Amino acid sequence: MTLIRVPRRRRLQWIAGFLALLPLAGCTGSYSIARRDTAGLAVPAWFSPTLAADRTTLARWSAGVGPPVVRTSATQESSATDTLCVISWNTALGTGNVKRLLDDVKAERGNVPIVLLLQEAYREGPEVPEGRTLAASFAGRLGGEGSVEIEALAESLGMNLYYVPSMRNGAPWETKEDRGNAILSSLPLTELSAIERPFERQRRVASAATLAGTSTDGHPWRLRVVSVHLDNLVGLRRGWFVGGEFARVRQTRALLDYVRGDAAVVLAGDFNTWFGFAEPTYTAIARDFPDTDPSDRQATFMGMLRLDHMFFRLPDGWHGAFKRGRSRYGSDHYPLVGAIDLN
Repeated sequence: MTLIRVPRRRRLQWIAGFLALLPLAGCTGSYSIARRDTAGLAVPAWFSPTLAADRTTLARWSAGVGPPVVRTSATQESSATDTLCVISWNTALGTGNVKRLLDDVKAERGNVPIVLLLQEAYREGPEVPEGRTLAASFAGRLGGEGSVEIEALAESLGMNLYYVPSMRNGAPWETKEDRGNAILSSLPLTELSAIERPFERQRRVASAATLAGTSTDGHPWRLRVVSVHLDNLVGLRRGWFVGGEFARVRQTRALLDYVRGDAAVVLAGDFNTWFGFAEPTYTAIARDFPDTDPSDRQATFMGMLRLDHMFFRLPDGWHGAFKRGRSRYGSDHYPLVGAIDLN
């Protein structure tokens, strides 16, 4: 083995650069969120940051997106069940083949109620504001050939839909698209909420809903589900991917404050945990979700990184488990397929 000598001056530069990033770990900033007025929106409950700087920046991003979407299917499956199937998946702007995934899941698990917690869903239509004079922040356009718009997907599957846009997908003069988190369900969705996280690099809004029904022996049950997508990076001045770890902790603390009062909740999505199960984002959530089984540790992004997770907090007598899907089904992420036994 050949040893490479690094000049002393260069070593000092590296050390100084590392020390400059350390304050990021100790100061993630305010993460407090509060309920806001939802007049004119289809969402009964909206939570957003209390920090004025966050609210000012987020207002510019929200100016470029349309309103949330709530779509109720004409046909709904019976809510009498002892098992729920929960799927979390980053669909890469609708390029993931949801129908093929559902066909495989149903072939394996039968005709059980299904709820999908989707990230990087997109909506296209006149509801999304456009124009060169629109003063709004936006993200670069993602997606491509074969992408399926979220409302069209829900209609084709005959499922109930709750979609909350986080950011505009492309410039206002180029597209009529926004993208964000969605919940698709074969059961009714109630108690709809949106949780706008503290701003880091892009606007991020989690979607939350409640599923309720009875078990086959007549006992009522209620489950809260939350679809989440966190930032992967921050600006270079804040440490790029290293600083992104602490940015995600800030966004995570806001989420945990929101779900702390729920006795039965599934929190799942693309958490962009570059450092996998060792990242503080994961460990902070796992402490609050003690019924999570982390035995499946396979990579979920391009076979390299574990970015996607599913967390359970369940009442006594319930049991939740999940595994990585067998294929990416056209996305750059693998889905996580879980089941909750209610009895």
